[in-house]
Amino acid sequence: MKLTILATAALLLPLSLVAPVRAENPAHVRQLIETKQCKGCDLTQANLASAHLAGADLRGANLKGANLSKANLEGADLTAANLEKANMTAAFINSADLQQADLSGANLSEANLMNANLEDAALDNAILPKGMR
Repeated sequence: MKLTILATAALLLPLSLVAPVRAENPAHVRQLIETKQCKGCDLTQANLASAHLAGADLRGANLKGANLSKANLEGADLTAANLEKANMTAAFINSADLQQADLSGANLSEANLMNANLEDAALDNAILPKGMR
């Protein structure tokens, strides 16, 4: 019995020492919400659903896997941003600059991309709004 408990404890100990998976930098999320200036920020997997980010400077920001569903990104600068696998469902991205952005695997269904600049953007496996396919 003691041997079983010791063996179980020995097997579980390494699992308890593994660091939790880190997502976004909380200070960067706060900076973005408060100032709308977050050039090069780490916003990986950040929950920014329904956030008002019109005119935000997100050039070169890492938004991989971020939730931007229903976010207002009108006129935002997302040049060279990493938006790989981001959820941008029903986001308002009107007149945003997405030049050289990585939108691979991003969900843009129902998003408003009117007048958005997608020049040289990577759209591999992205789910695009109807009419853009």
